[in-house]
Amino acid sequence: MIINAIAHALYISFSMGWEILWALILGFSLSGVIQAVVSHRQMTKLLPNDKPKSLMIASGLGVASSSCSYAAVAIARSLFKKGANFTAAMAFEIASTNLVVELGIIMIVLLGWRFTVAEFIGGPLMIIMVAILFRLFLTPKLVNVARKQAQKGAVGRMEGHASMDDMSVQGNGSIWQKLRSNKGRTATSHYFVMDWVSIWTDIVLGLLVAGALAAWVPKSWWRILFFTHNHVLALIWGPLVGPLIAVISFVCSVGNVPLAAVLWNGGISFGGVVSFIFADLIVFPILRIYKKYYGFKMATFIFGMFYIAMAVGGYLVEGILTIFRLNPTIRNATVLTTHVSFNYTTILNIIFILLAGALVYRFLKTGGVMMLKMMKSPQEEDHCHAHQ
Repeated sequence: MIINAIAHALYISFSMGWEILWALILGFSLSGVIQAVVSHRQMTKLLPNDKPKSLMIASGLGVASSSCSYAAVAIARSLFKKGANFTAAMAFEIASTNLVVELGIIMIVLLGWRFTVAEFIGGPLMIIMVAILFRLFLTPKLVNVARKQAQKGAVGRMEGHASMDDMSVQGNGSIWQKLRSNKGRTATSHYFVMDWVSIWTDIVLGLLVAGALAAWVPKSWWRILFFTHNHVLALIWGPLVGPLIAVISFVCSVGNVPLAAVLWNGGISFGGVVSFIFADLIVFPILRIYKKYYGFKMATFIFGMFYIAMAVGGYLVEGILTIFRLNPTIRNATVLTTHVSFNYTTILNIIFILLAGALVYRFLKTGGVMMLKMMKSPQEEDHCHAHQ
């Protein structure tokens, strides 16, 4: 019985992984393209304060960055150490994990396009709410203490990612000309592999957790947890419990979307799913990193402010989409396919596996292995990357 239960959970995990494989490759490829043509070199100078212009720039830079939560947190700390405004650094962090293209694609595949719309409406709303909360409650004294702690250089995860030089293609020329160049193709391949290395453990963990919960937790238990018997109570409870489930799930970045699909099918409210996906920046391992980076008080402050923004964001997004009659009502998120067959998913997977193979080959031929070694450990000085 135990072996059968484990096998069933693993099969569900594999099924979900197979369903989203092409979307993952497509998302990371597009992310690599964006990062290859958007320069991050002047990021710190562009984020001097928490005014709307700085927050918009921070959000745009986040969209053009890696979707890995650990990398986003490390880069945000690096920006803050070099003088960027703390609120702007947090806006970058939120955008980097909630407004990136690969997240939207995976959500379309597993949850449906309405959830992607919700995410891209809710992301900017969350940044605005965090900025307001920080303006009201963040004191200069707390910022100074956090900056002193940040300057100590405590090691978290993906430190090398934050300290590496910008690999984007510099100079004039159109985006297409930059991408067609040798440097453009190499930079795209390096960002593609770097993002996969950054996030693959979260994707695998997310699939395993989602598979286990889908296989082992009865639907009746989910209905009790999410108060599905009381519509009003369910609407209130969903955005409050969603982030808390995220905290203890240890799953962040794109890896939490499969688990979101399980929660949606289990009965959590639409706003609860949105707030759960937002909460990839307050999972327990990242809270520990905040403590290392900024100290216990600032880590506690970030958790509290982010939690409020995520919960309120869930309520607002559900309300907005309800007004426009866009909120989903059918709970048919893709969790399990009966069997792997030769259909459009298989064809897309084959096509994009070939694309991934080409990118990995160029990565290996252009010094990518050395780049990975630099990425995994913090560097004392900036390093330049020669692109061919």
